[in-house]
Amino acid sequence: MSEAGGQMSISELAAASGLPLPTIHRIIRTLTESGHVRQNASRQYTLGPRLVGLGESASRMLAAGSQPDLRELADVAGETANMALYDGDRAVYVAQVPSHHSMRMFTELGRRVHLHATGVGKALLSQMPDSAVRRIMTSTGMPAMTDRTITDLDVLLQVLAEIRERGHAVDDGEHEFGVRCVAVPVPDAPTLTAISVSGPESRLTAEVMERVVPLLRATATAVAKRFA
Repeated sequence: MSEAGGQMSISELAAASGLPLPTIHRIIRTLTESGHVRQNASRQYTLGPRLVGLGESASRMLAAGSQPDLRELADVAGETANMALYDGDRAVYVAQVPSHHSMRMFTELGRRVHLHATGVGKALLSQMPDSAVRRIMTSTGMPAMTDRTITDLDVLLQVLAEIRERGHAVDDGEHEFGVRCVAVPVPDAPTLTAISVSGPESRLTAEVMERVVPLLRATATAVAKRFA
């Protein structure tokens, strides 16, 4: 349901899952009674309110378990390490370990940011099909946070294709002036997740980012193993 935009019919669920209709009916009845799924006026089924609590619980567990990995990443990379999750068509920051520099990046935990304008946001979008990206961007819009922000959907889709190929995303002053960020997806996490290293563009140069990317990938793998 989530991959289809949060709403599907019984027949669509059966086709997507490969399960027979009677089995789908039984599963949906159970999920509806528990509040994890609900039926709308058009008789299609949508994600239910009980999932919100599950998502919050998973976020807390993921953030708490990842702190040692983020701390090591921040120490080795020398810049601030962050973790963000996909939530309600935004990226929400759930964990952070700041760098030891006096001039450093700080993001308030729980802060929700647009996906198209941030490194973690683009790393999250890269894990979705283009159809889902189009739906989200149509819903949220693509406001310009700086003069470097990508505001054209076709350009964003091309950037996401490049991210999928190379395995990491870059925010080059697209969300905040003078701030650069490099981010990677966390594979097989219980919810769409990304980690990043961020810092002033004067320190987080292209050469430094090239060194940081393998560290990010190793950290993402370590975080994923905690939830395997």
